[in-house]
Amino acid sequence: MAASIERPDSRKWWMLAAMGGVIGIILLDETVVGVALPTIRRDLAMSEGASHWAINAYLLVFASLAAAGGKLGDILGHRRLFLASLAVFALSSLACGFSENGNWLIAARAIQGIGAAAIFPLSMALATMPFPPEERGTALGIYGAIGTTFLALGPLIGGFFTDILSWRWIFWINLPVVVFVAGIVATGGRETPKGLNTGPFDVIGLASLVTCVCVLTFGLMEAPSLGWFSPSILSFFAIGLLMAATFIVVERRSVAPLIEIDLFANSGFALCNLVIFMAQFSKMAMIVFGAVFLQTELHMSPFMAGLALLLAVGPVPILAGPSGRLADRFGARPLILFALVAVTAGLVWVGLTMDRDSYLLLVPGMLCWGVGVTFIFAPPRSAAMKMTPPEKHGQVGGIVMSAQLLGGTFGVAYCSALFSMSKSFPVVFLGNAAVSAVILLLAFLYMKDDRRKTGA
Repeated sequence: MAASIERPDSRKWWMLAAMGGVIGIILLDETVVGVALPTIRRDLAMSEGASHWAINAYLLVFASLAAAGGKLGDILGHRRLFLASLAVFALSSLACGFSENGNWLIAARAIQGIGAAAIFPLSMALATMPFPPEERGTALGIYGAIGTTFLALGPLIGGFFTDILSWRWIFWINLPVVVFVAGIVATGGRETPKGLNTGPFDVIGLASLVTCVCVLTFGLMEAPSLGWFSPSILSFFAIGLLMAATFIVVERRSVAPLIEIDLFANSGFALCNLVIFMAQFSKMAMIVFGAVFLQTELHMSPFMAGLALLLAVGPVPILAGPSGRLADRFGARPLILFALVAVTAGLVWVGLTMDRDSYLLLVPGMLCWGVGVTFIFAPPRSAAMKMTPPEKHGQVGGIVMSAQLLGGTFGVAYCSALFSMSKSFPVVFLGNAAVSAVILLLAFLYMKDDRRKTGA
């Protein structure tokens, strides 16, 4: 009898460990490539602009399709779609490691993004399903902590494998984790019935969103080489804006929208998502272009560059929990303003000291940015939930996730465009600081104290 009671209790923790592990490698693949990029570019004879697609192909597909992943799971069954997506992610990771040229790597990274787009939302559902309601908060806290730790360690792990073995191993290390996770889910996961979501799947909304994000990102990244006013680039921007307008119209009329556009009528909610977008946007400058700078200008090895970046990303897993508690106590607004000031100041400091060729001079700016970006994630999430009714919280979670992923996609594109035009790392960081300063001004002017909402 005792064994029969302990076994299901033990199984839920194994499931949580598996989901934490898989979300870890999904997030790891956002940051692990940055440190290896100079080596990959050299080995595969890629141009500078093409090498940035090795990062953004993954982020672009991931961000574009993530909004649909959870809903497809409701229609097809969470466990069934999760295992299929896990297979896609594993095979594409294997293909990334065997890449013989840049086009091969970029294509494999895009397919990785397809798998990640379904794994990301479904892993949260599978992680919490075995737990009773009173334990789900604890489960989500552990799940999130594992993910942020992997995210923070990405540059270090990428540098270690690039130096000790080969950059190819930054993709192959996904495989043992995938095998472990697949075993746990196949033997211990309970399938949800098909058709939990009875609403129609928003195919037109998804198609317009994917087209919008893809053509705008491509236009932004390729404009420096093709010309900002060339017919092809102007066409891409025009199509992107047209698809954005189409998406808004379709979502407002849909009975089962991917994203409930009317939520953005609340300026505070819109700003919370803009702040989360900015956090991931600036992270691409610090992690990707910071890693390249440390190797090409300060002549660090990939491992030492990853170690050096720990000062920037290290505060994230340490301060993520306290930032949420402080938001509950003092409200999100003061913490968001503090975070944006710190992020902007950190980017400016790093941008102004890069020409001195001294890592020690960069340290204060990196630490300042790292502390600031930590406080950008939890407080706006908390505020967004407070600004919306409980029955909308599932939709809000999906919107926030999409804002974060899109921030990474457009962050890489923006930084790539700045660097292609200027060939200057300081310009990349100061350009990011300018965007952060604009969002800081908007938050200062228009974001209200969310504590009033809870007290009403």
